[in-house]
Amino acid sequence: MKGSDLLTIGELAERTGLSVSAIRFYEEKGLVHPTRNQGGQRRFLRADIRRLSFVLVSQEFGFTIGEIATQLARLPENRAPTKADWTRISREFRVHLDQRIERMTALRNKLDACIGCGCLSMKSCQLYNSGDAASRHGRGPRYLLGDRPDIEE
Repeated sequence: MKGSDLLTIGELAERTGLSVSAIRFYEEKGLVHPTRNQGGQRRFLRADIRRLSFVLVSQEFGFTIGEIATQLARLPENRAPTKADWTRISREFRVHLDQRIERMTALRNKLDACIGCGCLSMKSCQLYNSGDAASRHGRGPRYLLGDRPDIEE
């Protein structure tokens, strides 16, 4: 591999728009794997531009660092990923995105109906949570997320 095929952390930061500290964070999380030159300085593959761009886009879609790391671990570390490599990952992400879109659409529809109704009915309101009964279902706004209240309607 030629030296010109490698980027310094500053060059990678400039190309991706990320701060140097963000690149170090992603390295710490195992999303990029720089080599070191004889002086101990990090050197990144040009393919790391694409890896970090994938990280940024994935985060915009709401994927966690752990979920992103799982997918990136499926890519080769010492060569640029091929179209087939990216296609394999995009298929799996598409499934997750479709599921999230369905959940978000359902939540939006419930929220529109709930906030817009104005009834504040204690029997059917998805925000009402007497005595924190929803906590038995887990954290968060459980009734809006699809759990059913114990109150008979």
